[in-house]
Amino acid sequence: MITKANKNATRKKRHARVRAKLAGTATRPRLNVFRSNKHIYAQLIDDANGVTLASASTLDKEISLDATSNVDAAKAVGALIAKRAVEKGVSEVVFDRGGYLYHGRIQALADAARENGLQF
Repeated sequence: MITKANKNATRKKRHARVRAKLAGTATRPRLNVFRSNKHIYAQLIDDANGVTLASASTLDKEISLDATSNVDAAKAVGALIAKRAVEKGVSEVVFDRGGYLYHGRIQALADAARENGLQF
């Protein structure tokens, strides 16, 4: 039987495998995505300096949505993180899906970020 705790442990193992190969730099930061049951979060991280360059989530005041845990919310977060990245002068990123399947909310966030000026 697969429980929620086992699913998250499996996701964390998958994420650790991916993170061993991915690293963000100042010119090409890592776009990290975290998905909870209620919200979705995105960060631009420069791993070389250990700094978060920009972040966006469904908790931001700029995003006013009825529901925060659906595909529309993920699209709004993707557009906002791309806007903040372009303001900082970042156009290329490395996409870190956080061990999640590239499907649903994760895919919606990535597509919205691409449409708003990020390349990955």
